[in-house]
Amino acid sequence: MSGGRREGIHFSRLYSFSCFRSSFRDEHSQIGQKGYSRIVYCNDPDNPDQLMLRYRSNYVSTTKYTAINFIPKSLFEQFRRVANIYFLVVACVSFSPLAPYTASSILAPLLVVIGATMAKEAVEDWRRRKQDIEANNRKVKVYDKNHNFQDTRWKKLRVGDLVKVYKDEYFPADLLLVSSCFEDGICYVETTNLDGETNLKVKHSLDVTSPLHKDNTFQQFKAIIKCEDPNEDLYSFVGTLYYEGQRYALSLQQLLLRDSKLRNTEYVYGVVVFTGHDTKVMQNATDPPSKRSKIERKLDKIIYILFSLLMLVSFIGSFFFGISTRRDLDDGKLRRWYLRPDDATIFFDPKRSALAAFFHFLTGLMLYGYLIPISLYVSIEMVKILQSTFINQDQDMYYEETDKPAHARTSNLNEELGQVDTILSDKTGTLTCNSMDFVKCSIAGVAYGRGMTEVERALAKRKEDVHNDLGITSSDIERLDDHGPASGKSIKGFNFDDERIMHGQWVNEPHADMIQKFFRVLALCHTAIPEVNQETDEITYEAESPDEAAFVIAARELGFEFFERTQTSISLHELDFESGRKVDRSYTLLHILEFSSARKRMSVIVKNAENQLLLLCKGADSVMFELLSKDVQDFVATTMDHIKRYAEAGLRTLVVAYRELSEEEFRSWEEEFLTAQTSVSGDRDALVELAAEKIERDLILLGATAVEDKLQKGVPECI
Repeated sequence: MSGGRREGIHFSRLYSFSCFRSSFRDEHSQIGQKGYSRIVYCNDPDNPDQLMLRYRSNYVSTTKYTAINFIPKSLFEQFRRVANIYFLVVACVSFSPLAPYTASSILAPLLVVIGATMAKEAVEDWRRRKQDIEANNRKVKVYDKNHNFQDTRWKKLRVGDLVKVYKDEYFPADLLLVSSCFEDGICYVETTNLDGETNLKVKHSLDVTSPLHKDNTFQQFKAIIKCEDPNEDLYSFVGTLYYEGQRYALSLQQLLLRDSKLRNTEYVYGVVVFTGHDTKVMQNATDPPSKRSKIERKLDKIIYILFSLLMLVSFIGSFFFGISTRRDLDDGKLRRWYLRPDDATIFFDPKRSALAAFFHFLTGLMLYGYLIPISLYVSIEMVKILQSTFINQDQDMYYEETDKPAHARTSNLNEELGQVDTILSDKTGTLTCNSMDFVKCSIAGVAYGRGMTEVERALAKRKEDVHNDLGITSSDIERLDDHGPASGKSIKGFNFDDERIMHGQWVNEPHADMIQKFFRVLALCHTAIPEVNQETDEITYEAESPDEAAFVIAARELGFEFFERTQTSISLHELDFESGRKVDRSYTLLHILEFSSARKRMSVIVKNAENQLLLLCKGADSVMFELLSKDVQDFVATTMDHIKRYAEAGLRTLVVAYRELSEEEFRSWEEEFLTAQTSVSGDRDALVELAAEKIERDLILLGATAVEDKLQKGVPECI
């Protein structure tokens, strides 16, 4: 693995819109000032200057207690409960002569209740500690003084260490990406543990360090990083790399965050910048809170009511006791003399009846104290422990695909799950599987695809309502429910079935030229990477998102197979609709205007073998229809209607369009675009986006795609 290298792909060209080149911004002028004073000596963790800075170790702890603070902190938690405070007061008073029973009879149950709860807290915190131990003892390859990568535990990592992380491994600390298995030093990162997003994010190294792609190239590698101090901002990083007498601006694109996972990349090299509790994920972590459930808070209110009732009963009893005691004196003699054998006692002294009534009130509080159930809390604690055990062993909550059972890290809030009446959730990756299937499309105003979505199938079964205008018949419902797609084989990312365009039949369609352009856009307008299995010659695609992979797979299945990408070109196996044969075509890749949440679209500019300049674009209908040419409005209304129906069927839609560019227009635009790219002003991104908008106009509509993101198991029933 150490020598493997994927060559021929320069992502600095592929991601020209994002402009991944090093550039200095206003924030970089603050390096060395307050808040931007961190200094890292790359591949030199033993540097004396760095040792003087005394950075934190990479050991992390998420436990709630320590051996020192467990008893006082846990006791504080126990006496947040009203009942425990009451019984503590009663236990203290029970040592006085007022008590109608011995102190041990009230103190023993209180100690049992508190002890049982503290034991539960200790067990749960020990489980958290075991998880910390497991994380701290994971191993990663670290470059040592003998110029070899050796296995080292996470907790022993130091700032400045050079590490090597392999595919599907978690990053052990916040790392500066030095290089990767790809020639231009890019890598794919999954940040689900950080922000819940399941889409892969692209990171890239600086051009100056990307050639360091083998273990033996780091023997002379020394550099200095000056960057911001540890902070909780996951979406910002400012720093400067000093390497070989030059300085290079660093941004979030070069930072690999702890607890994110390396995906679709064989390996990366990185330098440790932040360790342990200095990492951004730990900066965002708060101390484990002391959570109290809604039921527990309601119990406190009920106990307040019971305590008020107890006070009332004791007051009434003491009031009438005081009256009867005052009347007990008759002609200087006690009528109930047997109640006061000792003249010194004041409990039944008629001359001090008010004080006697007060003491009787205190005695009543203790005597009727069992109106407040001391065993209630410990009973609930035992129930919670059993519930947690059942949750951990529940086979219905086991996820076979990832081999993950349910795990209750704390039992304090079990009952909250049963009181949920409203769920606020995003859809993709939470309610859905985030595994996209290409199921339908609309090309030149014609709807293709007889596959049925979960929503359509449910509606058809309930209402026997068939969407004939989308090509769905009742016989299709039966066939798809029983046998699946007509092809008889399952292809991940492709659940499309329509004999009109499958197996090359699209060449016989009235709009064959539009169909060709449509799937050609899907095969070219992306940033995916083809991977060839050396044993089976099967091509798989590593894409930034499941949607993008589904589009490339759909284009392949319909006759436009993307099989090679180089620094400046994309190659396809195309089905030529004139000859009906497969031909190889190569397209020169000039620029990629990447998708972003603000732009809601992505474009590529390519040149074909006939030297035609083509702008190929796909994006959300909310922005794409505004970019269409006013002179060419064929089948726009029909396509919009199809998109609406696809959306009602629970599908994700994108609009596909293109236009031809003249040489003069392209050269003029490219000059402006490159000027915006190389700008060092604070509004560089705005200038780049403005330049992109100038070329993305007067588009010709080709059609729309519809992909399905199936719901997670049990979601329909839950909804």
